[in-house]
Amino acid sequence: MTRRGWALFVAMSVIWGIPYLLIKVAVGQVSPAVLVFARTSVGAALLLPFAARRRQLGTLRSHWPAVLAFAAIEIAGPWLLLSDAERRLSSSTTGLLIAAVPIIGVVLARLTGDRRPVSAVRWLGLLLGLGGVALLAAPALHGGGVRPMAEVLLTALGYATAPLIADRSLRDCPSLAVTSVCLTVTALIYTPAAAATWPSRMPSASATASLAGLAAVCTAIAFVLFFELIGEVGAARATVITYVNPAVAVVCGATFLSEPLTATIGGSFVLILAGSVLATRRTVERVGPVAEPAGPVSSAVEARGP
Repeated sequence: MTRRGWALFVAMSVIWGIPYLLIKVAVGQVSPAVLVFARTSVGAALLLPFAARRRQLGTLRSHWPAVLAFAAIEIAGPWLLLSDAERRLSSSTTGLLIAAVPIIGVVLARLTGDRRPVSAVRWLGLLLGLGGVALLAAPALHGGGVRPMAEVLLTALGYATAPLIADRSLRDCPSLAVTSVCLTVTALIYTPAAAATWPSRMPSASATASLAGLAAVCTAIAFVLFFELIGEVGAARATVITYVNPAVAVVCGATFLSEPLTATIGGSFVLILAGSVLATRRTVERVGPVAEPAGPVSSAVEARGP
């Protein structure tokens, strides 16, 4: 990658590792609907005027189906599910489960007709990654935490699908216009639910700061950078940021929320990340003197963050 590509990659690896912490703080005092509304409305308010001033909104006229699909699969659905799940799960656990996105991407590729050969190394990666998810999910499921786990995995499914739309149908559209319109549409959708669950008193300073950080940095700025990253290095490489996001999420949770770093979390982290890397590798493997191509990287993306 170019220096610009690396700079964007590092920035997104950090920026989308932080939201798990901020969501955990905010949902203690506001409903998931209010959180999604705050993120999207503030983000839209920051970006929409710039897109309009640059006359970019008109470029989306022939792309409305893709824009609406991206808004639904990347933002409207996943953000509500993720916020609701974090009312019961730690930010560390949530971040690690989202790291299963690349594994889901490989499975999606097979289910949607990709019949090119998959190497033994990639099959090993799938098994390792699934083992890591099972190791992490088992204690919560045993304790009755089926719903939050399902919500996070559905979020991961959305994150594994949405970059496909961006790469195939929105790549030529201005990222500022796409982001601002998607945020505006989602904010309008969540306005009634947010009004119905609006807190009766002002949230604390920490919750307010978390909402502001989620909206300005992790939403408005992050999506502009993410689209720039996709344009610079492609969807598959761009989404590998989730290889780093979980580490940031775990460190933030342990540092600021005193979330425990257990052996289960450590083992899950190793299995999921190793499985993701192996399952999506596109290098050529050699068996003796004969070169055998590794299975293709799923165009459904390798990973994503919140």
